[in-house]
Amino acid sequence: MDRRTALMMMSGSLLVPSAGFATGAREITWDDLIPPGLPYAQIIGEGEMDVINDTWNPIYDANATKLNETLDGAYIRMPGFIIPFDVSAEGVTHFMLVPYLGACIHTPPPPANQLVMVDAEKPWPNNMLWDPVWVTGTLRTRLQETDLGQTGYHINADEMEVYVW
Repeated sequence: MDRRTALMMMSGSLLVPSAGFATGAREITWDDLIPPGLPYAQIIGEGEMDVINDTWNPIYDANATKLNETLDGAYIRMPGFIIPFDVSAEGVTHFMLVPYLGACIHTPPPPANQLVMVDAEKPWPNNMLWDPVWVTGTLRTRLQETDLGQTGYHINADEMEVYVW
C-alpha cells in the first residue's frame, strides 16, 4: 500500500466517529420525561369540569413538576408539535414542543414535565408549523414559566425534521 492510499484510508476513518455522533441521539418519548416510578396518573391531581366551554381543567400537584433528572444533558431525539413564540420571515427558532396538536392553545396546558422549550439553530419554516416534528439536541431539566404554561425541559436543537409515522 502506498502512502497516498494509507492517508486516504486513515482520513476516512477519522470521519466515521463524528458521523456516529450526529446520528447517536437517544430516541425518547413523552413518557420518558416522567421520572421513573411515577405513573402518569399521579401527575394529574383533582380537577373540575368547565361546563360552559366543555373542557376539563386539571389541577396539577407537585408530581407535575417532577422531572426525569437522568435526562439532564442527554443528546436526544423526540417528536412533538410546535407552539411558536418568536416567528420571523425565516421561520421560528423559539417555541414550545408539546405532545399533541392544540396543547396549550385550545385546552389547559399539559403538566410541566410534559412541555419542552426549544431554541433551534436553524429556523423551522412558517408554512410547516402544523406538522409534527422530530427535534434533536441536548435536553436540560429546567422549570420555566411562560404565558401558556410552565415547562419542565429545554432543548437546544441542532436538527429538526418532519415526523413521519
